[in-house]
Amino acid sequence: MSYSVRTRRVLSLVLMVAMPGVALAHPGHGAEQGGLVAGLTHPWMGLDHLLAMIAIGLWSLVQAPAVRSATPWLALAGMILGASLAATGVTLPGVESAIALSVLLGGILVASLARLPTSLAMGLVVAFMVFHGHAHGSEMPAGSSLVAFFIGFAISTLVITWGARRLGGWLGASGNPVLRVAGAAIAACGAFFVMS
Repeated sequence: MSYSVRTRRVLSLVLMVAMPGVALAHPGHGAEQGGLVAGLTHPWMGLDHLLAMIAIGLWSLVQAPAVRSATPWLALAGMILGASLAATGVTLPGVESAIALSVLLGGILVASLARLPTSLAMGLVVAFMVFHGHAHGSEMPAGSSLVAFFIGFAISTLVITWGARRLGGWLGASGNPVLRVAGAAIAACGAFFVMS
């Protein structure tokens, strides 16, 4: 497959992912959806959450094997920690700003193909996702089952991060400049979120 065909496919994918997110970012999840449905859909509906998880999945490809295999689980651990803090009433300062910065920095890490020491890379993934998880926990519909909501967003978190990693592998990981273009596009969205 030629470089230009892959480039068009990736840019089409980014646009398809971005457009519903722009229209539906952080929609109200009615209690009638139940905790599981709300948890499953929430990570897909906020463009900021979606792009951060895609960036983390793509970036994991250029990390050490331990980081690469652990990234979806580290993202999930951060999400659960953040959501648990929100569910127990613990507030974190600057959650929305931290989420926007995580998208910006995640895009920069992908675009630069930055390889970090294992412990730093793992800690960064968890730290990014704590804020995303806190936002999810704060936006859980009233009357929903906490366990069902957590299970729902856990499934979506794993699907998105693992899927991004698979997409990057299909693109040829760090050997393909399309990965850098995708990172730059994510960083540009992050910069927009930071300035908004």
